[in-house]
Amino acid sequence: MKLSLIAAIGENNELGKDNNLIWHLPGDLKFFKETTMGKTIAMGYNTYLSLPKRLPGRKYIVFTFKDRELDPDIEIFHNKETFLESMKDREEEIFIIGGASIYKQFINDCESLYLTEVEASCKDADVYFPEFNKDDYTSELIRENEDKGIKYKHMVYRRK
Repeated sequence: MKLSLIAAIGENNELGKDNNLIWHLPGDLKFFKETTMGKTIAMGYNTYLSLPKRLPGRKYIVFTFKDRELDPDIEIFHNKETFLESMKDREEEIFIIGGASIYKQFINDCESLYLTEVEASCKDADVYFPEFNKDDYTSELIRENEDKGIKYKHMVYRRK
């Protein structure tokens, strides 16, 4: 298994507010779709609830501490250790898509970080992306974009 992470973050590592995205950038949503299509996406329960609908073309993994009734084709894990043990022999890339506590738990296990770096900030954000040492990674600019007057760039950081 190759574990990757994908997120859109502001200038101060802002991730979200009130269990929603801060910026709704069409070009970033397209990047997310292109990057994760055909892959497995793993997320916390609140992130799962925040999605507007079931994202087609992707398998789901949801992390939750409670026993929950979800679609039968969604894999549920109650902790990181069980997930990593269960996935270790899979020949696929799995994307961690949020939220903040899930990013924090898995950032050091991810080979690649696909980050949309938004050139804006949000003073009332309530969740933040975890700090990481960019010196531990090689970085590659995938593309630069602008939506609704907000500039951003798609970056991939690969662990050295």
